[in-house]
Amino acid sequence: MADESVKFHTSGAVGVITLDRPESRNALTPAMIGELGQAVTACASPTVRAVLLTGAGGAFCAGADVKQLVDTLEQGGPEAIAQHIRQLADSLHHRVVLPLRRLPKPVVAAVNGAAAGAGFSLTLAADLRLAAQNARFLMAYANIGAPADGGSTWLLPRLLGEGRAMELYLASQPIGAPRALELGLVSQVCPDEELARHALETATRLAGGPTIAYARVKELYERSWASTLESQLDAETETFAQTALTRDLQEGIRAFAARRQPWFQGQ
Repeated sequence: MADESVKFHTSGAVGVITLDRPESRNALTPAMIGELGQAVTACASPTVRAVLLTGAGGAFCAGADVKQLVDTLEQGGPEAIAQHIRQLADSLHHRVVLPLRRLPKPVVAAVNGAAAGAGFSLTLAADLRLAAQNARFLMAYANIGAPADGGSTWLLPRLLGEGRAMELYLASQPIGAPRALELGLVSQVCPDEELARHALETATRLAGGPTIAYARVKELYERSWASTLESQLDAETETFAQTALTRDLQEGIRAFAARRQPWFQGQ
């Protein structure tokens, strides 16, 4: 992509999205959210089988650009800031968070440095979070008298439980990578200098995996919160049976029986 604040490229079958405003710790502006949405849309291509989301410089994402919020408030007053925030959140939610959650492929967030506010929420939209040793996670919203957005009020309680989620919001204090690992907020912590390589290796491994099965389990997990056990069991049965029609599952069981590595093609 030509835009300077979000970079997108492919590495093999991995779509790599990099937030690239390091001078502002990758803080989000309306234009940047639009560019991020374009990058997520690009990842819908069938040639992209996994997604890696990260930040440039020493931070993942510091959340919304607070300087821009202050300027809007000072120049336009309360109505202007309310409208600005409404548009900012609506764009983030519908152009980035929902599309990331609905991508039928695994999304990996490589958290290098601070992930605060909407940046924290953005990590939750990923399916897998890897953190550098120097990563810091901070809801931050309460520090400016704000409620939370970016899907965090839905995603975080499901990841950590309502009590832990509320604790992180009320405290609005940074937690380090080891504590994030202990809570289950991230799955792995890497030395700072190894995160980029390890995250790309992880995304590449996932891209070579049974992406149809990944997508369908992602859907099953999503629907489980509104399902009874009986309806979820029925959904599992139907999903498994439908997936048996794919070449990937057929290749998988043949490879297992032959004691060889399967070759999954997303078909």
